[in-house]
Amino acid sequence: MIDWAAIDTVLLDLHFDNHFWQEHVPVRYAERHGLPHAEARSRLTGIYRAKAGTLDWYCVDYWTRELQLDIARLKEEVAHLIAVHPDVPRFLEALRAAGKGIVLVTNAHQKSLSLKMARTGLQVHFDLLITSHEIGLPKEDPAFWPALRALLPYDPARTLLIDDSLPVLRAARQGGIAHLLSVYCPDTRQPEKNVGEFSGLRHFVEIMPQ
Repeated sequence: MIDWAAIDTVLLDLHFDNHFWQEHVPVRYAERHGLPHAEARSRLTGIYRAKAGTLDWYCVDYWTRELQLDIARLKEEVAHLIAVHPDVPRFLEALRAAGKGIVLVTNAHQKSLSLKMARTGLQVHFDLLITSHEIGLPKEDPAFWPALRALLPYDPARTLLIDDSLPVLRAARQGGIAHLLSVYCPDTRQPEKNVGEFSGLRHFVEIMPQ
């Protein structure tokens, strides 16, 4: 699936937030605004949809203002649910052993990223951690990828992006990233996702560099 001889840099994102936004926030939003849980979920669905794919969608400070909830504190409440699939550290170690550059490129807000790294310790495996808030554009915007080169002087022709978002993968393709791989099941508690026109990955052991 992957010709590792053709790749110098691997860009990754790691997702932990489905439970938080779909389950935990509606509970706290209902409590804060005195709403039945079903109504709170319905309202939030519409609010979320209006911001999908924008930088605000990923901004802890934006949602704190919009929902009148302390989102950073609520994330702390469910931090015990943050977990890493056993394949991930092994894969990152194999990339390091193979001499690849390893960069976390995420839409997550810095506050969310700091919490995740504190819980997982994964930061030791990466050369850089870059958030879209530093760029000023979400990864869904094709202009993000050329702009990223101001922080990371990578060669798009020799770069692999692994991501579970089809809009992100399509934007990266427009932005010149040559090697693209989707993820069938980024959240093991959810059904497999549609990988669209991209090659899909179920387990990192499938592409482990030798």
